[in-house]
Amino acid sequence: MPTDTSEQVSRNPLRSFAVPFASSPAFLFLWLGHLISFLGSSVTMVILPVLVYSLTGSTTTMGFVMATYMLPNILMLPISGHIVDRYDRVKIMMIADIARFFIMLAIALLSLSGLLSIPLLFLFVGLYGLIDGLFQPAYAAVRATVFTPDIRVAANSLTQMTTQAVRLIGPALGGLLITHWSAGIGFGIDAFTYVLSLICLIYLRRRIIHSLRRPSSSNIQPEALSPAEAPSVLETSQTLPSTHWRDDFREGIAVLRSHPWLWITILAFSFINICYSGIISVLIPWLFKVHHGWDPYLYGLAVTFSGVGAIIGGLLFGMRSSWKHRGIMAYGGAFISGVALMAVAFVPSAGWTIALFALEGFGIMIFGLIWEISLQELVPQEAFGRVASLDMLGSFALLPIGYIAVGWLADLIGGVATISICAGVGMATVAFVLSIPAIHKFQ
Repeated sequence: MPTDTSEQVSRNPLRSFAVPFASSPAFLFLWLGHLISFLGSSVTMVILPVLVYSLTGSTTTMGFVMATYMLPNILMLPISGHIVDRYDRVKIMMIADIARFFIMLAIALLSLSGLLSIPLLFLFVGLYGLIDGLFQPAYAAVRATVFTPDIRVAANSLTQMTTQAVRLIGPALGGLLITHWSAGIGFGIDAFTYVLSLICLIYLRRRIIHSLRRPSSSNIQPEALSPAEAPSVLETSQTLPSTHWRDDFREGIAVLRSHPWLWITILAFSFINICYSGIISVLIPWLFKVHHGWDPYLYGLAVTFSGVGAIIGGLLFGMRSSWKHRGIMAYGGAFISGVALMAVAFVPSAGWTIALFALEGFGIMIFGLIWEISLQELVPQEAFGRVASLDMLGSFALLPIGYIAVGWLADLIGGVATISICAGVGMATVAFVLSIPAIHKFQ
């Protein structure tokens, strides 16, 4: 990065968020494509439950719909790491966008024509989960290459902040669409976002190829995407021997085992995620609707302020190009989230509860950013797909069981007690892991 840019950033930390755009045109297309497709997905996540309830009125059916998405996604992850590390990663993302376009288009047309049934919805949701299980490791691997060290903190922070902003806009847009038009229109908009995302990926791939063939005349700086790094995005199949996916799975585990920070954190959060996500997904709606009897818009405000807290966390973190004591910072953020989740069970007013949700979003954003950056720093590019799939597998595999267990425990001993237990166990796990030298000394 040029010296004058460094001086400008030191004078105005907010300028650091412009550095990825100035240094790497590849970043622009990767960031924009993800943001557009994520907006469509956010709309669908609101429309889908409304559609299921209008067709069946059954919460059990909705639970099975979500399980139908998650199970193929989880089953795909060990195989997707093998695919992502051996084939053109951007092409994989492009193929996934094309497949997701046709899936959402089919749902939209069937919904508009009145022919969409629950069995067909199960089929399309399962296919979507399968494709998503391939797309996400590929996206993580491409992001790790494009987000090079000189832009890594700002690029990750900006990506996470804008994703949170879309998460605030998307549900509101979905609510308006389902209220004033129809579910089919919303699904059609989601399908169209994958077309726009595909166009961005086409330009992304051209930028990468151009930087590989003509680095001296490219607008992409060597620090942003060097010719040595470009093959890790496009030509992995030429650099790795052809082996079985199970061998790749074991190699991914070997990479994780070589870095205690990585494997300890993945194991810890496979458990912590059950505690925290169980509270957020199962018990917080109960707390607002049943325990307090608050109006539904207050729950919407709480979710919104969780995103606001996350955006603030990303903004503050991204103002500096480097941070010390990152292990303590990351797990400190996770601990803060646990404190906020435990406190929501005992505060009497909606205002304080909403403020605590902002604190929860802030803390988990700090952890998430440090975790993502550490993956990009520690994992070799040629193995990133395998490690990313293992990370996602550790995060998601036990969640369905965790949701059932949290719901059962709440019915048995009460929701407030269950929130206290889950948050307490999560914080205790965070504190225990933070006592390990490899974690609290991590830089």
